[in-house]
Amino acid sequence: MPLTTAADARTAETAETAETAETAESVDSVGTIETVEAAGTVGTAVLNLLLPHHRTADDRAAPTDAFPHQLRQIGAFVRRNEPIVLTLPGFPCKSPNPAKVLGHLPDQGERLSLAFLNSLCARIGEIHAPGARVVICSDGHVFGDLIRVPDEHIDAYSDELSRLIDELGLDHLSVFDLRDVLGDLPHSAKRAYVHDRYAPGLDELRAEVRADGHTLALYRGITRFLLDDTADFTGTRSALQRECRRRAYGVIQRSRAWGELIAEHHPGSVRLSIHPQAVGAPKFGIRLLDAPDVWTTPWHSAALHRPDGTWSLLPRARAERLGRLVHHDGRPSHFE
Repeated sequence: MPLTTAADARTAETAETAETAETAESVDSVGTIETVEAAGTVGTAVLNLLLPHHRTADDRAAPTDAFPHQLRQIGAFVRRNEPIVLTLPGFPCKSPNPAKVLGHLPDQGERLSLAFLNSLCARIGEIHAPGARVVICSDGHVFGDLIRVPDEHIDAYSDELSRLIDELGLDHLSVFDLRDVLGDLPHSAKRAYVHDRYAPGLDELRAEVRADGHTLALYRGITRFLLDDTADFTGTRSALQRECRRRAYGVIQRSRAWGELIAEHHPGSVRLSIHPQAVGAPKFGIRLLDAPDVWTTPWHSAALHRPDGTWSLLPRARAERLGRLVHHDGRPSHFE
């Protein structure tokens, strides 16, 4: 979720060191620099497939060489002739605000987003024969207590994601969550483990928010989301704002902790993000569907099918003013 952190810098440094070693190994084993250069060409072509979907707040297009982190990561997989692994933290659970979503289970927004990610991997396979796969790192349990979503709803959401992947034959996708790491431990114990082992200190994070514009923007964005997602607060608006600001720090702490855990379990993977990322950042922001706000995701909105055949993500309250509700398998799905 954050843009560039000390942990990101360490990850980038490690990746660069690994890349140097892998490059040397490739040259030594094959005996020609042309093989490495060919891998670079393939890596650039793969990145060109991602660029049209870059989710960023920057208002300028950027060439592939402005993304050195991603080129290194993709190139390492290409040189080893392995499937390119992309990790995407997200798909946590539906917003608890009924004015934004249709329910607590995945709907058409998720179906379309999953299909998009799978098709992107298939297109990469046309350039890089071993193909690609996206590991969806479903992070609902990491934040459940902070975003005020019941753990049973998070389990149901994640299980339905896996079912949809199987039902739709999305062979390039898989779901990874805390159950894969910590099994059947109580959810509170899992959260405590991740926070205590991986999260940055609160004082350190507060200082970064004060000093770094990107982190400040992230903090404000998360605070806004927490405000918008709260539907049943009985206190004053100012009290809610104070509470959401406090919880926003916790969300960022847990997000960074989850990122560290993902890096540990999926080393070398290309890190995607559902949040806007600057050009050249260690994470590559990816836009799943069209939306008027670069922060909008399928789990904070409802899908609207426009008359021209395109899709957009909008808050439920707005989407239902523009179209009629459509059901799928007996559940609300989207607006037409």
